[in-house]
Amino acid sequence: MLVQLSIRDIVLIDRLDIEFGRGLTVLTGETGAGKSILLDAFSLALGGRGDGSLVRSGQTQGQITAVFDLGPEHPARAAANLQDLEIDGDLILRRVQMADGRTRGFVNDQPVSAQAMRSIAGSLVEIHGQHDDRALVDPAMHRALVDAFGGLQSRADGVRRAYADLRAARADLASEEERVAKARADADFLRHAHAELTKLAPLPGEEEQLAARRTTMMQSEKVASELRDASHALSGEHSPIAALSATMRRLERRSAQAPHLIEPPVKALAAALDSLEAAAQTVEQALRDSRYDPRELEVTEERLFALRAAARKYNVPADHLAALAETFSNDLALLDAGEARLIALAKAVEDAAKAFDSAALALSAARTKTAAQLDKAVNAELGPLKLERARFSTQVQSNAAEPGPDGIDRIEFWVQTNPGTRPGPLMKVASGGELARFMLALKVVLADRGSAPTLVFDEIDTGVGGAVADAIGQRLARLSGTVQVLAVTHAPQVAARAVGHFRIAKGEADKGKRVATRVEPLAREARQEEIARMLAGATITDEARAAAGRLLEGTG
Repeated sequence: MLVQLSIRDIVLIDRLDIEFGRGLTVLTGETGAGKSILLDAFSLALGGRGDGSLVRSGQTQGQITAVFDLGPEHPARAAANLQDLEIDGDLILRRVQMADGRTRGFVNDQPVSAQAMRSIAGSLVEIHGQHDDRALVDPAMHRALVDAFGGLQSRADGVRRAYADLRAARADLASEEERVAKARADADFLRHAHAELTKLAPLPGEEEQLAARRTTMMQSEKVASELRDASHALSGEHSPIAALSATMRRLERRSAQAPHLIEPPVKALAAALDSLEAAAQTVEQALRDSRYDPRELEVTEERLFALRAAARKYNVPADHLAALAETFSNDLALLDAGEARLIALAKAVEDAAKAFDSAALALSAARTKTAAQLDKAVNAELGPLKLERARFSTQVQSNAAEPGPDGIDRIEFWVQTNPGTRPGPLMKVASGGELARFMLALKVVLADRGSAPTLVFDEIDTGVGGAVADAIGQRLARLSGTVQVLAVTHAPQVAARAVGHFRIAKGEADKGKRVATRVEPLAREARQEEIARMLAGATITDEARAAAGRLLEGTG
């Protein structure tokens, strides 16, 4: 509920802080005292349209702050979370109005757009009045109100889920139909390409291996002659191995004569001979490796050129040919299995459609029944509100050919203000005062179902008095048992039923240099005096005071 409203520098209000409680609170005062200013400021805090003329003369900006005490699961918190706002404790809406027309909005000191403020405030406050565009007259809301009155929210949620399932099934079917249609159009190409790549049987990394082998074979002929020369030098008729072996044997025969001189050279010659023989073996192996079958080069080149030709044809790297072949195989498999999958998906769509139709039709029937009950309840409230010749009706138009997430129903509240007149939509047919009373009857019937926690009624008693004003007061008091109700009123019968009473008045400020609007909370004696003023007018008589006392006692 609304717990505090603070206004700074708005029109005639320089500084104002009001604390609100539960139940019914009324705001009274003479015409022109500033009651409409108060509501305009409050609407601005709820995300209403800004206007530079609202800023008090001589000031560069004005500011309005509204503080709400909400439960942890209140929808306004969820709406704030959708705006990525962190809300701990009270929810605080603050709007700064610049004199040049610009505005800035804040939710718990986090900057937001006016649209974001409206989305959050929509579940906090409803303002109903003769000329207020925030009243609950939007046909888009009427279906939700019928669902709330009949306790049909869980059914409506089920219909929304069924509709989402149906849309998902249709999307899956459409996607599959598109894929299969494309596969059919490319069927000849797919079969040819798949056959060609299957015959080619490319392997990942094959091109690189073939290219390396081809390069090795092409270079072998160039190095073979050098390898043969090296082999001849090491193993041919001029090989140093035989001479070194003979020299080493002669030295060995002399080793007994001077071992300390002979043994080192013999060891060195033996090592040299080992190295020369190892070198000869290595060169021979290189010669053997350099030999290749010319046919192998031809086969390698044919395979390499075939891979590269296929890569150019299908515009992919040669290493991707194997993956492409698998893709073609999958596409052909899709084409072959497509009909069966399409049949399965079509069946899923059919089942989802049946589930939605069943849920939507059941919800539609329940809404039609609920609408009749709502009409009866609202019409029962109209007589005491001086609308005894009027009729309220809930128009339920069902069209299964135009389903939506909320079902197949378009629901709108209609009224007939007098017998013989043409009924029509509530907002178009009812006059300002009638509209406010119709909305009061509707809100009383709905009570705590489908209502914001704070309801504001702006002079809905205009043009009525006596028993009708008392009936309005009774209904506002009943309504305040479930939600917080704020009422701007000129009716003493309404004011007497409040648990909180504020008087709005103009007074001098700055030593008489200007006029300012003040709001004063009234205790029991002051309330009686204010209600007496409302009864008597400018001159308050003892009779008016006595009548005010009786009103307060009769409603206390």
